[in-house]
Amino acid sequence: MEVVYIAGGCLWGVQAFIKTLPGVTFTEAGRANGTSYTLEGDYDGYAECVKTGFDPEVVTIRELMGYFFEIIDPYSLNKQGQDIGEKYRTGVYSENPEHLKEAKTFLENRNDYDRIVVEVLPLTNYVRSAAEHQDRLDRCPNDYCHIPEEMLSKYK
Repeated sequence: MEVVYIAGGCLWGVQAFIKTLPGVTFTEAGRANGTSYTLEGDYDGYAECVKTGFDPEVVTIRELMGYFFEIIDPYSLNKQGQDIGEKYRTGVYSENPEHLKEAKTFLENRNDYDRIVVEVLPLTNYVRSAAEHQDRLDRCPNDYCHIPEEMLSKYK
């Protein structure tokens, strides 16, 4: 199993979608690349993300990127749906340089590469989100989500 961190706006919908994908073995809501190791205090530059465990024999980073692009606006900087702010930026983060290389190749091979604002960076920090944010849409299906309902169940 391998791990990648995917940021696509509000993490509730991103987690609900990602956990349905083939080859995904676990998900966890969290924060990537902030400067602190706590949930307390002022905003520290993090991106809301989903820690994603996956079986590379079943799904590749390139395939995960393809799924990811089904639920984001890759041209929107710091905004997905009604969620606005730096913490809602899109990105892919990993401690594995090969993951980053594959993600960058995916982006570079797109015809719209020059318009894409999705970050691809090494993971420098990760903090697990509070329990209330874990699998939030399972527990509170009527909460706001920028991802259309039909996308959340597309791969179930």
